[in-house]
Amino acid sequence: MSTAPVAHGEGIAQPFRRSSRLAIQQQVKKEQIPDAEVLKSRGYLLGRRIAKGTFATVVRAKYYDPKAGGDGLQTPLDLACKIVDESKSKNEDFLEKFLPRELKILKRIKHPNIIQLQGIIRSGCRVFIFMRLAERGDLLSFIRKYGALPEEQSRIWFHQMADAIRYLHRLNIAHRDLKCENVLISESMNIKLSDFGFARTCIDETGMAVMSQTFCGSAAYAAPEIVSGKAYTPKAADLWSLGVLLFIMLNGTMPFDEKHLKKLVKMQLAKQFAFRPEVEKVISLDAIRMVRHLLEPDSNTRINIGEVLQERWLEKMVVANKN
Repeated sequence: MSTAPVAHGEGIAQPFRRSSRLAIQQQVKKEQIPDAEVLKSRGYLLGRRIAKGTFATVVRAKYYDPKAGGDGLQTPLDLACKIVDESKSKNEDFLEKFLPRELKILKRIKHPNIIQLQGIIRSGCRVFIFMRLAERGDLLSFIRKYGALPEEQSRIWFHQMADAIRYLHRLNIAHRDLKCENVLISESMNIKLSDFGFARTCIDETGMAVMSQTFCGSAAYAAPEIVSGKAYTPKAADLWSLGVLLFIMLNGTMPFDEKHLKKLVKMQLAKQFAFRPEVEKVISLDAIRMVRHLLEPDSNTRINIGEVLQERWLEKMVVANKN
C-alpha cells in the first residue's frame, strides 16, 4: 500500500507562508482551478463530512498513488482530511499564529499513538491536511456507546496516551487540547492523539522555557491555572488533562461537571471529584492514586509525564503499538 507524500511546491510553501487578509482576498479572485482538480492530480479524492468545527471541516478522503497507474486495481488509502478555508476565517490569531504553528508541528512529529500526517496541500485560500483515518471514531463516542471502560482497557489506552505525550514533551511540544474528542481509535483498537490546532513549543529561540497565556481547549479538561486566567506551564496543563481523560475512562463521567468557571475552579482546588461507588469497589487503589496525582491542583507539585510512566499502575505495562 502506498503512502501519500507531504506535498510541496504548489501544495504548500516551505516554510508555511502567513497570509494577510488582503492577500487572501486577492487570492480568492485569482482562483481558477477547482480544488477537486488540484487534489485529484495529486491522488486525493474527498468524501462525506465527518465533523465541522469553528475553524475547519473534516471529511473522509482516499488516496491513490498517481505513479501506480490507472488499471483500477490499486487499493486506496483511507484518510481523513481537515479543510481550512482562510477566506472565511475572521480570527487573525488563528490565521497568523495557530494554523502556521499547527502545520509546522505536524510535519515534525511521528509516533505510533499520534495520528499520522499523510500530506498538506494548499489550493488557493484553502489548506487540506490529510491524515490517516481512525476507523473506530473518537473516545467520546466510544464511551457514550459502551460506557465506562474496564480498568485493564483504561490502563492500555492511558499508557498509549501517556507515551505519546512523553514523546511530545521530549520535543518540547505541548498539545494543550487533550479531550475525548481528540483521542481517536484505530481499527486495531489503538489510541491516536489528534488535533494539534492549539499545540505549541514550550521553549523560545534561546532554549528558555516559556509560559502560556492562551485559554486553550475545553474548560472541562482545563487545569485550574488555565481556568483562573493565570499564566501556566503548558506541559503541566497537559498532565491535568490526562487525569481528566483517565477519570472519564474509568468512571464514565467528568470529574468536574460545572459550567460556571468560578465554581469550577473552586471544585478543582478543593479536589471535589469522586468515583461512582460501584466503580470505586472494583478498580485498584493504584488507578485511583494515578488519577489523584494527575488532578493535583498545584501545578508545581503535579506529577510530570516521566513520573506518570513510572507509577506502579503502569510499571508492568507491555503494549504492542500497531498502526
